[in-house]
Amino acid sequence: KKCPNIIMLVGEDAGRALGCYGDPDARTPNLDRLASEGCRYDNAFSTAPVCSPSRSTMITGLYPWSLGTHHHRSTLLEPPRLFTHELRDAGYYVNWANKTDFNFQPPEDFADDTCEWIEDLEQGTLPDQPLFLYHNFTVTHESTMWDASEGEGRQIERRSKEHFLRPEHRVDPRSVRVPKYLPDTPEVRTNIARFYEGLSISDAEIGRVLSALDKSPLRENTIVLYFTDHGRGLIREKRWCYDAGLHLSLVVRAPGLTTPGSVCTELVSWVDLAPTLLSLAGVEIPERYQGQVFLGPDKAEPREHVFAGRDRMDESYDHVRVARNRRYHYIRNTYPEIPYAQRTQYMERMETTRCVRELAEQGKLGGASAVWVNERKPAEELYDALSDPDMVNNLADAPALASEKEALRSALEAHLSEVGDLGEVPERELIERGLIAAHDLEEMHGWVDLLPHGQRIGIERTVVEMPPASQ
Repeated sequence: KKCPNIIMLVGEDAGRALGCYGDPDARTPNLDRLASEGCRYDNAFSTAPVCSPSRSTMITGLYPWSLGTHHHRSTLLEPPRLFTHELRDAGYYVNWANKTDFNFQPPEDFADDTCEWIEDLEQGTLPDQPLFLYHNFTVTHESTMWDASEGEGRQIERRSKEHFLRPEHRVDPRSVRVPKYLPDTPEVRTNIARFYEGLSISDAEIGRVLSALDKSPLRENTIVLYFTDHGRGLIREKRWCYDAGLHLSLVVRAPGLTTPGSVCTELVSWVDLAPTLLSLAGVEIPERYQGQVFLGPDKAEPREHVFAGRDRMDESYDHVRVARNRRYHYIRNTYPEIPYAQRTQYMERMETTRCVRELAEQGKLGGASAVWVNERKPAEELYDALSDPDMVNNLADAPALASEKEALRSALEAHLSEVGDLGEVPERELIERGLIAAHDLEEMHGWVDLLPHGQRIGIERTVVEMPPASQ
């Protein structure tokens, strides 16, 4: 049997925002069509709410806290073989066109090429062998939501692609949904509207890939996956372990394996991507992989839980772990004394962040949007994800859910006992062990700065390293 081609399309900082998921603000006709031709996964989750730990899991098949890639902006010195190595050894041509960001430098032999391949697909000039093609779509990245005064960078790229935006894809900030955990202000609405316009650009770019594939002789033997790395670049989404940071898009069209227009409600973790891709390619799965196959003839029994976590995000340290079943979402905050709202240099460039801080200073935040500026976090959080997808009603102390909380707590403890948690080891000790590089941590200390005096919450300065002990 001929090995299938695989095309992996990744939306950056794009969360679970697609029309096919019922998002009324998303104009995503191409991805919605892909879902109608394949399977939409309704319970797919990242292992981390920021790019580098999430992507390290995707490429290695290992949890970041097991591998040592859990701190965002750190460098694992001796990474393991990647799933692309296994594909190449099996005769695949691997073209990883752009973003890696794995918290390690991939070895040169992880891909045959790292160049744009879409024109080659359109022109039929790709190699005559099984293909694995990867492309990351950056136009939804957090930085494209900033005001232009915050730097050019990806905004230049975004403006160069605005010709993709049809008039009907322009978004009126007054029309977008504002989640309960954010204040309803013009600044927040503007950032959300920018995100959705970027999403439409990304969808159009993906439409070009799908159109080229559909016109080629490769279509019926090509598996297409679209997924995202974590939530949108807003507070309580990207960087935080709530539904909006971890619960993501996953759409798969696999001729002969997926039923057009189908929906799968089984739990899928990003740690399952590598073993599933190898299984679909007919390639042996390394024993060290910690995920399971979610599609195809080798499909495993459905998961009962997925797991996720947050560690240092740039210069702001925390240690948070998550266990989730299809309904309940359990969060363990190891350091309740570290507030949610630590200053993080990159995050402060978003208008929404500055707006929330100013409203808090003025005493004008209320209800669910005020929780983020509390001086302390609860040690445990529990949410009913079905009735409370914004996760604003913490049920950790609800007597009726004590057994649910205990079951998820126990599942988390069993998982960490099985795979290990290097997040419990001080970062300097990991450096001394030779596991990760020293320069990243020193650089992050240089990023620390003070918020205006009236905006400091709970602590004076950002916590960069693990505190001596929980207080």
